[in-house]
Amino acid sequence: MHGTKAVPREAVAKRKPQLEPDPVGKDWQPPMPPEPLDRTRHSRCEPIPVKHRGGDDAHNRCADRIPPNRYPGHDVLVNGKHFDALQVGVRVLWEIKTDQFDTYSDFLQAQVVRDQVAELLEERDIAAACGCAFVVGVSSEAHKAAVREIADELDIVVTGCER
Repeated sequence: MHGTKAVPREAVAKRKPQLEPDPVGKDWQPPMPPEPLDRTRHSRCEPIPVKHRGGDDAHNRCADRIPPNRYPGHDVLVNGKHFDALQVGVRVLWEIKTDQFDTYSDFLQAQVVRDQVAELLEERDIAAACGCAFVVGVSSEAHKAAVREIADELDIVVTGCER
């Protein structure tokens, strides 16, 4: 036996198996890995083309043409919400309103705008949370003015689209 020394059998039998590393540095914790990317948020925010809803051909043509829509013939699903279009070349989600707003009574105009603004603000917040801008397209100046009166923070454009 050159270079190695035999260990007596009793010493090996009496030795306790070492389940834990030596206590030196026992209170030291290894650094935590960086926080993983929030893949759930990323996947929720990924725009998914889905067929237009509602069956309103004039509305759908407007939604495809005005931004222009990155996915013609489709809405975009982002974080569980349908948007009418994702603009080509930029991260801008659109909601298009083709109501015949100017023909409504004053009472109906007020009701429609209140309902729309509540939904539009929710959509704007979803878009912002996913790193997108949000634009509302309406058919007339009167509709734009009525929405602006309640929610002037919305980005609103007149599309001129008719039904």
